[in-house]
Amino acid sequence: MDKGVWFVNKIGMPKTAITASNIYKSYEDNLAVSGVGFTVPGATCFGFLGPNGAGKSTLMKIIYGRTRRDAYPKGNLSVLGWDPQQNELAIKYRAGVVSQDNNLDQELNVVQNLEIYSRFYDIAPDEAGKRIDELLDFMELTEKRNAPIRSLSGGMMRRLVMVRALLNRPQLLILDEPTTGLDPQVRHVIWDKLRKLKKDGITILLTTHYMEEAYQICDHVFIMDKGKKVMEGKPQELINQNIEPYVLEIIHPELVDSLFEIVDSTSIRKDRSAGVGRLYADSIKELETVLNHLNPGDFYLRQSNLEDLFFKATGRNLNEKQ
Repeated sequence: MDKGVWFVNKIGMPKTAITASNIYKSYEDNLAVSGVGFTVPGATCFGFLGPNGAGKSTLMKIIYGRTRRDAYPKGNLSVLGWDPQQNELAIKYRAGVVSQDNNLDQELNVVQNLEIYSRFYDIAPDEAGKRIDELLDFMELTEKRNAPIRSLSGGMMRRLVMVRALLNRPQLLILDEPTTGLDPQVRHVIWDKLRKLKKDGITILLTTHYMEEAYQICDHVFIMDKGKKVMEGKPQELINQNIEPYVLEIIHPELVDSLFEIVDSTSIRKDRSAGVGRLYADSIKELETVLNHLNPGDFYLRQSNLEDLFFKATGRNLNEKQ
């Protein structure tokens, strides 16, 4: 087994980690979650995607009991075999949560933060020390064990919050935008750690604005907009089934109008935002007519990705609340 991941508690891990149906959550006149349902198999990474205000974070809070779902219409939710509205503590005891904020105690050092947190789970001091050492090694933070929190970089703080979330050997790890604002190197390190945790049996729930992140580590994605499900499935299958495989990006705004006029084929889909024109097609050959009017540096020809699908599903305009 890979070094550093044997601390995961595999006892009683269910084949299905979460089942949800007809979940609603409203705040006065705002319906944040509207009739959502899904199933999360155990030992997988399940990603919630959507614009700001889509209901992702609200749904995550409902799952781990921080927010109560609406009583009417009646919905059902089982998390590791428990309903969060009836057994909130049982779920929290078996889950680890990484919220959007690092919320570490700035007055303490790394080990002190972890030691205090371990007491919330009644972990004996000797056992807590062992787990802390293992997890700091796993997250490549051993050399920072006595460092003041204020001296840590953003990436180090994020990894430390993940160490804290793993102290109770959770079966379920909930990550709310875990790599926002981090540089690419740190992001890839975290992805690698999450893959190892998933391989060793932890179920991961993830919200993220990085489509590459979702594509890299999610087995299944659930795309939301305005509180409702738009589509769900395996990332590559969704791309294959719902969007043209090739896209030509016209990166100079002054060229977009004239080139869009050239395109009269019904097999090429046009899309424009922030001055960038995009032409989607089922084959590169269909785009050759446009390519003949472009110089190197005017365009970028590539395969469609999860971000293209996301924008097709949710639109490119900002939500009013953003």
